Amino acid sequence: MALTGGIRTAEEDGETKAKSTMEVDAVAELSKERCRAVLGRIRSPPLCAKLTESCKRTLQRLATSELDFLLSLSSSSSSSLSLNIGQLEAIIYILQQSSVTGVSRVCKSIPLSTETGNGLKEDHCSKRIHVDIVCIFNREPVWFIVSDRNKKHISWDGSHGNKGLRARVEQVLDAARSSLMLKPSSVILFFSKGLDGIVRKKIEDQFGASDLGVEFSQFDFQFSEELEDEWVNVHARSYHGACVLEIKVDDISVNGRSRLKCSAKNSFFKSGRPVLLEEQPEINFSKAFYSVISEMKVCFLDTKEVESARAEDLFGEDLINFDTTALIALVSGISNGGTHKLLAASENELRHRFKSSYDFVFKQVMSELDHPILVELANVISGKMVVICGTVLSEFKELVLMCGGPDEKLRAEQLVKYLMVVPDHPSTRMMGLPTTRKLALKSKVIFSTGDHWHAPTLTANMGFVRAVSQTGMSLSTIEHRPRALTGD
Repeated sequence: MALTGGIRTAEEDGETKAKSTMEVDAVAELSKERCRAVLGRIRSPPLCAKLTESCKRTLQRLATSELDFLLSLSSSSSSSLSLNIGQLEAIIYILQQSSVTGVSRVCKSIPLSTETGNGLKEDHCSKRIHVDIVCIFNREPVWFIVSDRNKKHISWDGSHGNKGLRARVEQVLDAARSSLMLKPSSVILFFSKGLDGIVRKKIEDQFGASDLGVEFSQFDFQFSEELEDEWVNVHARSYHGACVLEIKVDDISVNGRSRLKCSAKNSFFKSGRPVLLEEQPEINFSKAFYSVISEMKVCFLDTKEVESARAEDLFGEDLINFDTTALIALVSGISNGGTHKLLAASENELRHRFKSSYDFVFKQVMSELDHPILVELANVISGKMVVICGTVLSEFKELVLMCGGPDEKLRAEQLVKYLMVVPDHPSTRMMGLPTTRKLALKSKVIFSTGDHWHAPTLTANMGFVRAVSQTGMSLSTIEHRPRALTGD
């Protein structure tokens, strides 16, 4: 009997090729299910509510394009597949994290900015850098760069036309530091399949990268496929082995923040039931109003200390920035038990009283009956320190003086005692936006306060929020339903 030794027969080659084709077909079928799972995640309520329409369209287009490509394959197609679905899965995984908010761009390129002769910066659309996610992460604007490549194939210097990781990071950091409106505080590199230790050491040494230090929620990206006899095969992808690194754009030391958690700073803030309301027992505030503001964290810094404070000094505090609409919602008669009184009045009386705002006010009254807003706001405010800027305080006082009734004025007077009033401090990136009818200067100043103090802004001014989102800038906001002063 003849021995073949290490020589493959034609029959064996045919069997191997058939096996390879079957494996490719199996991978293609599995990838189709992964694409459908991604599309399902994009449409799911938790993620759908977090994304702008533009972001949703981009992700759906990419996932659909990948699925269409897979559906067009035949058994005679190439034995190797180049798939992008893993990249999309990793991006969706990041977007689902509760610490990721204010998502303004996904899978988009960002223009590089260069400085002109007069010291101003201008964008050059011809030079662009791809960024996977532009968002707010842990209250700060960041860019996410995502890689789903096998760590064995991630090289530092690159080869065969591949730029390599070093050149890629240099380009991203140049774009981040020169960006006019989208400048992040840091760039986060997410390697979903890990990173070689030698390459990691190089990126740490050359760019000051460090471990993100934040644990991502470890839910798995999973989907299922139906098998014969009603069995279901569940496929899950885990990111336990991912490497997540952060590079500070302005080279601010992470350790510089940890030192701020000192006892001297913490002594300025107290939570629990304040005594300010109890000093005026003759004032009968609604139980809901009392409950909301008594759960706020009160600031005991005096005016000079507040003016000299920096955003970094309060990094450990749970801050929330209020615009004028949020303050009005708290003291409005509609929010504080005045709905039945308003409904008891005749339509003619209410139309005469509110004039062109009648429909606006009536909708708020009906909304309040179904969903009391102070209950909603209590969940948002409880345990947090509320920050407002000087512009908001002036506007709020002026509106209450002109339109507020006696009870609304009393509530406003009491509410202000619980707020930390800070000077207007327009952030560089916010003021880089053009001033237009939708992007009013006053609104930019107000929202800049939240941006400067790394705090989300509670607002009903969604027109401004949408206008900012359309520029591609990430902004941390919390929407509330509007309420008007009723004169009660």
